[in-house]
Amino acid sequence: MSDPSDDDDAALFRAAIGPVKPLPPAASPPQKPRPRPAARMAERDEADARSEFQRGLDEMARLEAGDVLSHRREGLPARLLQRLKKGQFSVQDELDLHGATAAQAETLLRQFLLEAHAHDHGCVRIIHGKGQRDGRELPVLKNLVDRLLRQRADVLAFHSAPPAQGGTGAVLVLLARRG
Repeated sequence: MSDPSDDDDAALFRAAIGPVKPLPPAASPPQKPRPRPAARMAERDEADARSEFQRGLDEMARLEAGDVLSHRREGLPARLLQRLKKGQFSVQDELDLHGATAAQAETLLRQFLLEAHAHDHGCVRIIHGKGQRDGRELPVLKNLVDRLLRQRADVLAFHSAPPAQGGTGAVLVLLARRG
């Protein structure tokens, strides 16, 4: 019989290759970056705010296509609203909401007002259209603009534009200065 150590393949292999030196530890292979955590509370707050905003629109008196938008913050002199009504303020920026859905218009309007405030614009024009597509529906964008502007602390006053600047299809907005 043969020696059992001769039959041990591992022993034969080690004897054939001689002493070995271990390799240094290798870095782990690259992995996909982990996805950023979702801001679920912020998303829920935004959804709640949107539903409350929509509820406010539903409860509010609806404006018709030819109705004039007009609002003045308490404490603001009435003469400023009269000047705004006559278009006596220089419009520094403009947003046209034609063709936007209500959700798109709300997002665009919020962003526009943030940027206008950041640039310290005093007066801006928002074109919402008259909403007379089929003659039966109320003007969705006009009502949305009215509701949103009334809720904003940076809006001092607003009034439908004079006929030469868009009439009841646009609104001039007087904004508070930064600071």
